[in-house]
Amino acid sequence: PIGIMRGIQTLRQLLPTKKGVVVTKIPCLEIHDFPRFSWRGMLLDCCRHFMKKEFVMRYIDLLAYHKMNVLHWHLTEDQGWRIEIDKYPKLTEIGAWRTEKDGSKYGGFYTKKDIKEILTYAKTRHITVVPEIEFPGHSVAAIASYPHLSCTGDSINVGTEWGVYKDIYCAGNDAVFSFMEDVLTEVMELFPSKYIHIGGDEAPKYRWEHCKRCQQRIKEEHLHDEHELQSYFITRIEKFLNENERQLIGWDEILEGGLPEEATVMSWRGFEGGWEASAAGHDVIMTPTSHLYFDYYQGSPDNEPVAFNAFTPLKRVYEFRPVLDSMSVEQKKHVLGGQANLWAEYVPNEAHSEYMLFPRLAALAEVVWSPENKLDWEDFSVRIRKMMERFEVM
Repeated sequence: PIGIMRGIQTLRQLLPTKKGVVVTKIPCLEIHDFPRFSWRGMLLDCCRHFMKKEFVMRYIDLLAYHKMNVLHWHLTEDQGWRIEIDKYPKLTEIGAWRTEKDGSKYGGFYTKKDIKEILTYAKTRHITVVPEIEFPGHSVAAIASYPHLSCTGDSINVGTEWGVYKDIYCAGNDAVFSFMEDVLTEVMELFPSKYIHIGGDEAPKYRWEHCKRCQQRIKEEHLHDEHELQSYFITRIEKFLNENERQLIGWDEILEGGLPEEATVMSWRGFEGGWEASAAGHDVIMTPTSHLYFDYYQGSPDNEPVAFNAFTPLKRVYEFRPVLDSMSVEQKKHVLGGQANLWAEYVPNEAHSEYMLFPRLAALAEVVWSPENKLDWEDFSVRIRKMMERFEVM
């Protein structure tokens, strides 16, 4: 069934680009085709800006059209908690809404019914949906809902500014681990995915450094510092996920202080984290900011005064290679594939999301599908013009 579905996408790409009923002939041809990588992913951030259920389904269709197979769904953040959890109703009553600077209320969330509908839709298109529930940082919306989860216990508001907040889950408080296990249990009941993404990135240690309970935990567990405390934190969650026959994925910061035993690493701060994790025998997904952050401008930086790293032009996406020449044969086996990320701080709605996705998604799709010796920028830059006509019709 997967092969037939992917084959139909190839067939669609051979059809005319016109709308409506068209009588046409397809040339007689034989296609021998299979994916190079098992992980061909795209992230959707519905936390910074909420995307309607219908758009998430459309996003799935656009991925399926390009023979991508993973939707990494970012569901919790400082600026909004987007997934209904029965045991903790305040997560969506309080955490799903923020008060903007003009005093208006902004937000939204997906009910369990919505999520089941989206997952059923994804299954028919052979897209695996991997949920991301962020720990220990990017957790302001949860702490605003349940202040006892933080080191201070202070009441705070759901985040309205972009960036990194110093309020994170308290690693010295066992109630935090009970909360996480309860949340993840409900997440696992919903999502059949083997992988659960737990974030693990951008967690400032300021609160832990000044928290008696966190310092006590460091002492009791014979840890050296707050980085090892983060490793303890992630490892404890991993153990729980493994007991439930799931696997943990985290951003490359989970390398700090020691990597949990069976964790898969998503390397975003360049390729180094992926290299290091694969050398230690861990599976890796490459998703470097330099090539695959689709919230960066598409225009070429040649004549622009803006910082170079604010751009991800089409050619740079096409130049992305998940496997590095410097890797050993054994390391290369651990590279599952690649993924692009569409963060939504400055992508406020569905139309803007599509604008940022295309045509870059087509470049990534070809890189993670086709054999490396078939990748040719000159050839692709001609063919993409025909695809642009299809995107116009779509």
